[in-house]
Amino acid sequence: MRIRYFALPFAILTLAACQSPAGSTKSATGDAAPMLEQTAPSAGTTGSTAPTFADWRTRLRVDALAAGVSAATFDRAFQNVTPDGDILAKNSAQPEYTRPIWAYLDSAVSQANVSAGQAALAANSQTLTQTTRPYGVEPKFVVAIWGIESLYGQNSGDYNIIEALATLAYGSNRPEVFRQNLIEALLILQAGDIDTANMRGSWAGAMGQTQFMPAAFRKYAVDGDHDGKRDIWSDLPDVFASTANYLASFGWQPGEPWGAEVRLPTKFDWDLAEIDTTKTVQEWSALGVRLVHGGPLPHVASAASIIAPAGHRGPTFIVFQNFRTLLDYNNSISYALAVAHLADRIGGGGDFVAQWPRDEPPMSLTDKQDLQNRLAARGYDPGEVDGVIGPKTRIAIRQFQREIGEVPDGFATLALLNRLRAATAS
Repeated sequence: MRIRYFALPFAILTLAACQSPAGSTKSATGDAAPMLEQTAPSAGTTGSTAPTFADWRTRLRVDALAAGVSAATFDRAFQNVTPDGDILAKNSAQPEYTRPIWAYLDSAVSQANVSAGQAALAANSQTLTQTTRPYGVEPKFVVAIWGIESLYGQNSGDYNIIEALATLAYGSNRPEVFRQNLIEALLILQAGDIDTANMRGSWAGAMGQTQFMPAAFRKYAVDGDHDGKRDIWSDLPDVFASTANYLASFGWQPGEPWGAEVRLPTKFDWDLAEIDTTKTVQEWSALGVRLVHGGPLPHVASAASIIAPAGHRGPTFIVFQNFRTLLDYNNSISYALAVAHLADRIGGGGDFVAQWPRDEPPMSLTDKQDLQNRLAARGYDPGEVDGVIGPKTRIAIRQFQREIGEVPDGFATLALLNRLRAATAS
């Protein structure tokens, strides 16, 4: 799972660098990056000279012991720990291309993953029911997260968590975020939930079969089978109970659906299609929103939003509080939709009705930055030119789409960029 940021001290409360369905603990080339020099500078270090790793570790030891970590636990955890250049390379990589949502869903919600999820649900039915019932979370959602994060426990990552977090706390451009989670990891070792050799996970520090960051583990992990330990690495009752507890802690509504595929009216106001725009189900119904087959929207008490992840040519959805809770697990529309859809498919539901615009060629990071620059040059405000198509960029896109007479859905495409290039060149 990708990193989600919250206010410190739980700066990365949830999960990072998911291992499945397409994640890997190897570099893109399959080769390990060279080990860092022991005086590699941290981006968080000021001044002309960065501390050596040994000096940095000494300072960390003082803070860890002050937080309640024993000297023996610290020294045992840091035995043979050195910065890992492969991890820093992964952390600093900014891919030129990212998969469109339909390609991500093809992988995350493949028939193989659906079948494996159904088998996992059946094989662990009693345990899932017992461990999730106290939190009001349907087992299929826990199984879906389990499947996406670690392929049902098959690939949870094999990085030494202490070394991974120490590398990122020492050498990344977000040192305090990882430093706090490193101290949290040491406190987990101190509590005896796991030992150093078995505290394994992703390169970004996410642990166990549903990929908790240490800060999230300390706050939300649960001893599901009451054996005295919270073990999300090998103890399935703990894995399931911890995941359900996390969702419940972020507002999961028992018995409510996550959302549904819908059909929008012809003259729908596309400015309303944003996750942060909420209305009641009754208000959306009054605007002409219907289920995809034409039926009325479900009776749900929580606030609802309309999202169109691929614009007017792709499926559109009404989403409720439980979808927002999935975003609290991983702040990505693609991820939350993948979990929700995989859960539905595991439960026997079908595929989406509307088709994705698979003929749309992918936009590179450079293309997206060019789009933002050209929107700004034309007098629109796309926000920061960072290649991220966020709410401000979508507003600017809609304004330009209205200018040229296209459906103002805010979806960035190469065709739209070419229209903008032609318009700014004239």
